Amino acid sequence: MTETLPAPADRAGRVGHAGHPGQIPLTSVDFAWLRMDDPTNLMHINGVLVLDQLIGLEQLRANITERLLAIPRFRSRVVIPKRGKPYWEEDPAFDIANHVYRIVLPDPGQDAELSGAIEGLISTQFDFDHPPWNFLLVDNYRGGSVILARLHHCLGDGVALMLVLLSLTDRTPDADPTVPNPFLSLYNQDEEGALDLATIRRLAEDIMPDGMRLLLHPAEAFRSVKGWLKGPVATHNFGRLLLRKRDPQTVFKGPLGVPKKVAWSDSLPLSDVKAIGKVLGGTVNDVLLSAMAGGLRRYLQRFGEPAADLNFRAAMPVNLRTMERMEQLGNEFGLIFLSLPVGIADPVKRLEELSRRARSLKRSLEPIVVFRILDTLGIVPYAIQKMVVKIFATKATAVMTNVPGPRQTLYFAGRPIEDMFFWVPQAGRVGIGISICSYAGAVRMGVGSDAGLVPDPERIVTGFHEELELMRGLAGLPPVPPAS
Repeated sequence: MTETLPAPADRAGRVGHAGHPGQIPLTSVDFAWLRMDDPTNLMHINGVLVLDQLIGLEQLRANITERLLAIPRFRSRVVIPKRGKPYWEEDPAFDIANHVYRIVLPDPGQDAELSGAIEGLISTQFDFDHPPWNFLLVDNYRGGSVILARLHHCLGDGVALMLVLLSLTDRTPDADPTVPNPFLSLYNQDEEGALDLATIRRLAEDIMPDGMRLLLHPAEAFRSVKGWLKGPVATHNFGRLLLRKRDPQTVFKGPLGVPKKVAWSDSLPLSDVKAIGKVLGGTVNDVLLSAMAGGLRRYLQRFGEPAADLNFRAAMPVNLRTMERMEQLGNEFGLIFLSLPVGIADPVKRLEELSRRARSLKRSLEPIVVFRILDTLGIVPYAIQKMVVKIFATKATAVMTNVPGPRQTLYFAGRPIEDMFFWVPQAGRVGIGISICSYAGAVRMGVGSDAGLVPDPERIVTGFHEELELMRGLAGLPPVPPAS
């Protein structure tokens, strides 16, 4: 019998038999993410590239055909066999028009219209008879174009997909179209003339040094301990996670519905965030997370003053992938559960406490244990996976992720990418996701929420800005000029 999956993954691909030539096994971790799909929480990564110039639909399709479709995973669909393991196979009925199409925002084409369009799309389920991704050309946004990328989590995690982004872009507007993008060779290592991994890594470190340093470093720790993290050690750490207390009940927790809401912050100079951390103490990530914790606190104040000892956790991804495995895409990350000191009103004390907690988790085995759990969930019966995911969802109130992106302006089909930001999915019954992305010397934050729990995530963004401005003043930095 074909395994029954939760909607919409019960329609995930054609039913067939594994072992045919050209089939690539779906890893157990990727299958676990596929089975986490639920109509109220789809495992979709949604990202936006803002272009300050118009681009045509045919130009977009040409770029996607030449670049993205050169990567076999993006020409493939998921097949769940009657017997054996699920696998990827090339879609025999692939049509670029099903994956890359155009929508037009209503006038006046500002943030409200863009967020409304995104909210109408992010709860739309993929047709798993075909590869689970879309690139939408969104016209009439502030006189330029927006590209909305929608990708299922089973395709890859944030680190893998950032490398895919590099393969779609160029470093100059007049790049020679006849010269293959060097990052595409990462996915075609057997082809004659493919670049070696050391060359690709040097290129990636040049374009996004913070991303490569921060995201690849944990992989070294993973390699050093994965051999002995088994048996009693794994069982003990799994038990500690399982027995951890539930997060307290707040307005951020409750039954979920299908409709979602999205919001995003203004573009913030990364140099200012670094300066705040240098004066007040803390990394860039600490400063941004502390400001976000303050924004969540301000949101809670509408419903009464939060208790001084209020803490709740954010599940945060930690990369465990080595460069040698980048070309395989998929998911290779664990999670840490960072307790956010939301009850602390003083921004300096909150930053100090959050930094202390974050440091204590840096050498934790928690992300590796969670990765092992995900690896196991992909091979156990679905009912067991659903139960475990439900239990772990009680241990967190939000999902938070920080992806350091390129430090320089990149070009898509010859057009400069003005900005980028994204929204992370929330597994289980978690109702709020917060995503931080840096690009070209600036940083933006995206907030996605369940419409029933948090119908106004823009209020959280406002609180985040207010907290960051307060921290700027305490650090002796001049106030930010009002946005135009």
